[in-house]
Amino acid sequence: MRLLIDANVILDYLLSRQGFSEQAKQVIELARYSVDFEFVSSSAVTDIFYHANRELKNSFEAQDRISELIQFVSVLNVTEQDIRTALDMRWKDFEDAVQYAVALANHVDAVITRNAKDFERTEIPVLTPAEFLDAL
Repeated sequence: MRLLIDANVILDYLLSRQGFSEQAKQVIELARYSVDFEFVSSSAVTDIFYHANRELKNSFEAQDRISELIQFVSVLNVTEQDIRTALDMRWKDFEDAVQYAVALANHVDAVITRNAKDFERTEIPVLTPAEFLDAL
């Protein structure tokens, strides 16, 4: 199974966010210990760094956590065509549209996010970590 993991789930995992980290950890750990393939978009990596650095107040610690993550979660490029697709989708949340366009272009099986309601009109399943884990 190919999964695109949204930045909010990655941040829940990296920062051990109260109330969300356990499910995020279970989702992320699947990539470490199974044949599932998990991805994050290249544009999300910079967002993840920004928020992790802001919370940790330590650029090197934020970089180290991302470095550890990408040992088992692969990074997908965001192309010009992905941006055009996202713009054509006309979603309110452009960042989520870009994530979804990357998911479409890379034939992922599902997008895992805490904000599934922000993903409008989807062909690929968009699931919360809880929904995904329940479906397993």
